Amino acid sequence: MTTVTPTPTRAVEPDRRLPALGGFAPGVLLIELRRVLRNRRTLAFTLIMPGVFFLIFGLPQGGQSLDNGRPVTAYVMISLAVYAAMVATTSAGGAVATERALGWSRQLRLTPLRPTAYVATKLVTAMTLGLLAVVVEFLVGAAAGVRIPAYVWLLSGLAAWLGSLVFAAFGLFIGYLVPAENVMQFIGPILAVLAMFGGLFVPVEVLPEVLQQVAKFTPVYGMGVLARAPLTGEGVSVAAVVNLVGWALLFGVGAARLFRRDTARV
Repeated sequence: MTTVTPTPTRAVEPDRRLPALGGFAPGVLLIELRRVLRNRRTLAFTLIMPGVFFLIFGLPQGGQSLDNGRPVTAYVMISLAVYAAMVATTSAGGAVATERALGWSRQLRLTPLRPTAYVATKLVTAMTLGLLAVVVEFLVGAAAGVRIPAYVWLLSGLAAWLGSLVFAAFGLFIGYLVPAENVMQFIGPILAVLAMFGGLFVPVEVLPEVLQQVAKFTPVYGMGVLARAPLTGEGVSVAAVVNLVGWALLFGVGAARLFRRDTARV
């Protein structure tokens, strides 16, 4: 009689490999973009209001010119494009406060999603909304009669958009720092004050001397100077570049650390 020795079976272990890029995936990014673009209140404040501001405050200065002969309306348009981009990216980043209140960010820590991938997804979403804000502002300016060389449109638009990365990180930082019900109460007044110091509503030169020196250390100052440089012909300011990079790193690292702290207990 032949005895058959049973073949030992092994338990199938689940696949524990981490996802590529820490979980940064096009599908997740698309969901984030759809969620942001469906928020009518956000779209109204980030896309419509800056255009309305230009029609109210920019068009009345249609007959005036800068020292280099370029129209003042273009100066106002670029400044408001910077403002639109910073409001858009900050609002998109600050939306994480709602996710925190719902417990969603802590649920994400149960998945293989890495904190850097999560922050990167939020930043890309915010930058997409910021790009849309700049394009809309420039379209309003062009329709209202602003005429400047093509390279000024391109370089100023890129500077306004890329510079808004600082405020995408800032939105995330504030979103993880304050409760959901208070986030917009913090963001709104802060952005208004920063825009004033950064020369987006009035030129920095009209401020008192002490405030002019303080303004150079604010995150909006470097963003505004670089965006208007192609129009004014002042060239790229190294101090403005250092200003932007420094603030972007500060807010980016701060947002990542706050995300880890916020989801440490799961």
